[in-house]
Formats: sequence, C-alpha cells, structure tokens
Amino acid sequence: MSEENYLGILEQSLKKKLGILNQIREKNEQQRILLLDKELAPEDFEENINTKAALVDQLELLDDGFEEIYARIRKQLDAGREQYKEQIQKLQGLIRQVTAESNSIQAEEQRNYKLAQEKFESVKKQVREVKASHKAVNQYYRNMTKIQYVDAQFLDNKK
Repeated sequence: MSEENYLGILEQSLKKKLGILNQIREKNEQQRILLLDKELAPEDFEENINTKAALVDQLELLDDGFEEIYARIRKQLDAGREQYKEQIQKLQGLIRQVTAESNSIQAEEQRNYKLAQEKFESVKKQVREVKASHKAVNQYYRNMTKIQYVDAQFLDNKK
C-alpha cells in the first residue's frame, strides 16, 4: 500500500473519531439532563453509561489503529514532508479538532461527575430520612401498644 493510501486511512480514522466524539458529547448532554431529573431511573442512567463506555471502546480501537499505521509510515512521511505537505496539514487540522473535542468532553465529564456526586448524596439523604421516619413510626407503634397494656393489679381489701 502506498503512503497516500495510508494517509487516507489516517484521515478517515480521525474523521470517524470526531464522529464518535460528537456522539459522546450527545450522551454527556443526556447524562446531564438525567442527573438533573429528580425522578431519575437508575436503569436510564446505567444505559447511558454503558453506551458511553461502548463509544470509548471504539475510540480506543481507532487510536490503536491510527498509532499502528502512523508508526508504519512515519519514516516515509519524515523523508517526504514536502511531497505530502497538504495531507499532513489536513491531518494536523483534524488532530487539533480531535484534541479540542476531547478537552471539551473532559470538562463536560467533570461537570457531570459533580452532578452525579450531588445526586448520590441526595439519594443517601433520602434513604437516611426514610430510615429515620420508619424508626419513628415503629417507636410510635410500640408506645401505643404499651398504652393499652394494663399491668397486673391486685385489690387490697384491708382498710
């Protein structure tokens, strides 16, 4: 395969990576909306996370393939910089876009992480409140059953 074909594959790989990064961005936005929802269903949140994990796996495969192909043609590219100048510049532009998208996604992930921490803390608080109210109800029930219980009594006939 010629270097130009390899460069075309590298370009396709980067474009595909940009597409996957856009999908991850969409999933991040969905995740943010889910985390802000007071009626969040854990299944929805888990589905979102699983979908994002699958997308990240695809990114890793693309990265591995990109690195492998680049390692294969690196020497030829360095030797013929002028010959492949346009394609190299195009690849560099795509790499900048991928890097910018990745940084943006990392910032979104940090925001979502904070939202998730707040959500989990809220759920923990609700669980504590439910336990406390359940305990109060049980205590009330025990107290009320004691009121109806009459201790043994005896009558003193001496007077």
